[in-house]
Amino acid sequence: MASNNHFTNSRSNLSTNSDAAEAARNHQQPPGVTFARRTSSGRYVNYSRDDLDSELGSVDFTNYTVHIPPTPDNQPMDPSISQKVEEQYVSSSLFTGGFNSLTRAHLMDKVIDSETNHPQMAGAKGSSCAIPGCDVKVMSDERGQDLLPCECDFKICRDCFVDAVKTGGGICPGCKEPYRNTDLTDLAENNNKGQQQRPMLPPPSSGGGSKMERRLSLMKSTKSGLMRSQTGDFDHNRWLFETSGTYGYGNAFWTKDGNLGSEKDGSHGMGPQDLMSRPWRPLTRKLQIPAAVISPYRLLIFIRIVVLALFLMWRIKHQNQDAIWLWGMSVVCELWFAFSWLLDQLPKLCPINRATDLNVLKEKFETPTTSNPTGKSDLPGLDMFVSTADPEKEPPLVTSNTILSILAADYPVEKLACYVSDDGGALLTFEAMAEAASFANIWVPFCRKHNIEPRNPDSYFSLKRDPYKNKVKADFVKDRRRVKREYDEFKVRINGLPDSIRRRSDAYHAREEIKAMKEQRQNREDEIVEPVKIPKATWMADGTHWPGTWINSAPDHSRSDHAGIIQVMLKPPSDEPLHGDSEGFLDLTDVDIRLPLLVYVSREKRPGYDHNKKAGAMNALVRASAIMSNGPFILNLDCDHYIYNSQALREGMCFMMDRGGDRLCYVQFPQRFEGIDPSDRYANHNTVFFDVNMRALDGLMGPVYVGTGCLFRRIALYGFDPPRSKEHSPGFCSCCFRRKKKKSRVAEENRSLRMSGGGGDSDDDEEMSLSLVPKKFGNSTFLIDSIPVAEFQGRPLADHPAVQNGRPPGALTIPRELLDASTVAEAIAVISCWYEDKTEWGSRIGWIYGSVTEDVVTGYRMHNRGWKSVYCVTKRDAFRGTAPINLTDRLHQVLRWATGSVEIFFSRNNAFLASPRMKILQRIAYLNVGIYPFTSIFLIVYCFLPALSLFSGQFIVQTLNVTFLIYLLIISITLCLLALLEIKWSGISLEEWWRNEQFWLIGGTSAHLAAVIQGLLKVVAGIEISFTLTSKSGGDDVDDEFADLYVVKWTSLMIPPITIMMVNLIAIAVGFSRTIYSVIPQWSKLIGGVFFSFWVLAHLYPFAKGLMGRRGKTPTIVYVWSGLVAITISLLWVAVNPPAGSTQIGGSFTFP
Repeated sequence: MASNNHFTNSRSNLSTNSDAAEAARNHQQPPGVTFARRTSSGRYVNYSRDDLDSELGSVDFTNYTVHIPPTPDNQPMDPSISQKVEEQYVSSSLFTGGFNSLTRAHLMDKVIDSETNHPQMAGAKGSSCAIPGCDVKVMSDERGQDLLPCECDFKICRDCFVDAVKTGGGICPGCKEPYRNTDLTDLAENNNKGQQQRPMLPPPSSGGGSKMERRLSLMKSTKSGLMRSQTGDFDHNRWLFETSGTYGYGNAFWTKDGNLGSEKDGSHGMGPQDLMSRPWRPLTRKLQIPAAVISPYRLLIFIRIVVLALFLMWRIKHQNQDAIWLWGMSVVCELWFAFSWLLDQLPKLCPINRATDLNVLKEKFETPTTSNPTGKSDLPGLDMFVSTADPEKEPPLVTSNTILSILAADYPVEKLACYVSDDGGALLTFEAMAEAASFANIWVPFCRKHNIEPRNPDSYFSLKRDPYKNKVKADFVKDRRRVKREYDEFKVRINGLPDSIRRRSDAYHAREEIKAMKEQRQNREDEIVEPVKIPKATWMADGTHWPGTWINSAPDHSRSDHAGIIQVMLKPPSDEPLHGDSEGFLDLTDVDIRLPLLVYVSREKRPGYDHNKKAGAMNALVRASAIMSNGPFILNLDCDHYIYNSQALREGMCFMMDRGGDRLCYVQFPQRFEGIDPSDRYANHNTVFFDVNMRALDGLMGPVYVGTGCLFRRIALYGFDPPRSKEHSPGFCSCCFRRKKKKSRVAEENRSLRMSGGGGDSDDDEEMSLSLVPKKFGNSTFLIDSIPVAEFQGRPLADHPAVQNGRPPGALTIPRELLDASTVAEAIAVISCWYEDKTEWGSRIGWIYGSVTEDVVTGYRMHNRGWKSVYCVTKRDAFRGTAPINLTDRLHQVLRWATGSVEIFFSRNNAFLASPRMKILQRIAYLNVGIYPFTSIFLIVYCFLPALSLFSGQFIVQTLNVTFLIYLLIISITLCLLALLEIKWSGISLEEWWRNEQFWLIGGTSAHLAAVIQGLLKVVAGIEISFTLTSKSGGDDVDDEFADLYVVKWTSLMIPPITIMMVNLIAIAVGFSRTIYSVIPQWSKLIGGVFFSFWVLAHLYPFAKGLMGRRGKTPTIVYVWSGLVAITISLLWVAVNPPAGSTQIGGSFTFP
């Protein structure tokens, strides 16, 4: 170890030591940002950082601090107007950069062709500076109103105002009179008179005021609960409590018996728990399955295990000597089926349900208390991730609706941030997102005013129920009609974006060609002018090149080769609520019109780098969000999954903020789908998995991560160990040779940032040299400094003595730091293609690479370190999405999942190699995840056994005796009873259970078999797997909602099921004919073979129905079927009517 300092001795040392190490290593300067904008006249205006903010122009600007002694008459405004002005520059700039390139901030006049009026939005409509040659927008407040420093109302931008004050003698360029006030901070005084200031006197500052220190929410002492916000504020209430302050009223905790509460006298001050007027209540509770259901369920599992063991022993002892090959294949398959059923059934022994109490959450975090006098939200920050990759396969309108549902979610606006990852770097996605941000100015306040559910506009306006139910406001009908008209226009604009971008690009390209030809003619007056070839670029709305992927790919502008892009579409909202007025589009007098932070991110891509698909894009968002907002919790959604329950975020936060919540790595929500055919032919709802298996896993260490609708703890994604982790089974010989547990040298309350070795069972797992931190996380000091902040802010509330590792109440009521150019420039750096080189991103930190099912692997790694997860099933669905209803698309989706499972089985993520921190039943569940595709090998064989039996005239047993039938009957009855009890405690329907059984056989005989073959090829031969994104678009028939259901798309995956069906049908015909015309009919063998053949065909019925296509139309496959049936009938006819002159039964025709 290079250093004797431990990673856990002091969380704040992580920042200071990493800063010192970085400075000593490189002496790097702050990130340089070059601002440039193109004016309407066509000339380019460049802005340096000195021009943007002269107060921060020094090279050492990160350590520049001004301390003004606070007095009751001098209360500094927070935040200052100069910071807000710089934030306006940041939100109106498109940041680009990456490997070996300068980070640039391109100031944009507009991001879309339509007007944008919301003051938070990039390119918002505003007044321009009146100084000749400058058309920069003037300063504005939170409502977008101009801040004019002179009484003559001369419009001037911030930079020109600073120049007039410093170089022009403080003379207004308009009226030529001196400015009465030259302080930028005081300009917003009149606009903020109505805002309430905190009536408290902060204690003297205790030292450093560098920007890195201000980014931390902790003081340097880990024993004290004192905090600094990201703006340098002091937690006054906590300071009064810990120092037993006795002056003032309202905020101070008075001591018992009126004394000073000196600890030497044995009298402690009054604590927050003494002020509670009601007993402590938990945020969540477990709802146990009734004993009348769960006890018989467990008993039946035990009975079936015993019966299966006895049956298999009987089968092994009683061989079929007439067909030993048939007996051998059947016994091997039955042994595997019993083992597979056991792996699936054992984790279901402890199912539970959970419930949350949102009223308690509001009472604890958003109700005025002694530690939070104003009642401001004390909930932690939440970063929402939306991922998309191809606007052609993932329609921009779907992604836009998902973004709108997030922006309208019922969560504190200032604590919510939305990041959209566009892995394709398409201008279409960028402008669709900008249109969504513009429409949010109307949609979000409308949802808040009338409590709209769901808050996806497309889903809301498509509801078939009465939209006016439970609406009491008189203007609801008028508002709904107006918003509906605006949404229709919004959809038309989104649908017209591809043509709009193409026409715009063609027009600019033609202009550039004409301009180039004119220049060529001027330079070559007498020479023949040759046609000028200019690369056909894609142009943005402000008349500049799009830095991402062009419609016509070019170097540095293709899907796999483009710069990193970050655009703050909606800048961070103000800290205090901002109510609308009655003069606008809607009457928003008492409605908060603020919008959450919205950021567009497209990571850098360059040839020669492995970008790791979705997992790499998610890790880029993790780093960028840590720099810009650093929410201690992350919730990721696919672009086609939207928030259906606006309070789902609060329900998930109940688990994270409850007692013991600091040991939860994630809260998984069930996936619910729309647009599925009523019969759910291909089990697209997957309710057996989401309502049975996942509820059962919730009773162990928690459900697996399924890729979307998951609320993560950021620290868990960073690869740290949970606090108070336990080892459940240190080894196979733990009962005889128990490993001596090493006593920790670090207090438990300071062990929240532990990182163990690879397996999680290292003796010194709480130690890690600080010099290794950059090697694990990269060389961004901003990112490293954000780690202890996220850990502290993600702790549960310490409002009860039993809450361990908690944070003091009121700690997160202070506003977060505003964005500046250096922060966004750092975010550009961490999404570059080279940042992950020689780090542990993707191997231990963030989403894990190396599998097409990165979600399961990521969740497995967290459980392997000892974290727990929770399954949150809400009364109203939390999220809803779309699923492929076409047979081919569904099979390819299952193929992708099964292929990932095979990769997991052949990797170090196999549950056989799990650490001692994982419970045995949880290991069995993860083992089943990796093994289930291999069942397809035995399933294929078993589906052909009935046909082989009918063809050969033999059966898997010598005779159908009573013992065999009794075993078969008991096994079947116990299976049915278990299914009924699962239906009882899970709430699913019998039809859903049967559909799942049918598709288990369909997928097992097609996609799972292909996955095993592909997985083996990858492991043995190194052949990589390629798959296409599941199409989210509808069918060609716009009049039919389920048009895709009837589309027949041929794929090689259909060959095995078709073969099984045809072979079994022919075998039934052959078996009947042989039995009827045989001298000694073997009816028992015929009945056995026919029964199992019908069992196979009944499971394959949805597959056969899918091959037939739409009713009323005759696809080609029907003619193929007709031919096969004709052949079968011909064989029967030959058997029934033998040729003339033949004396044998059946003539000379013999069956195989």
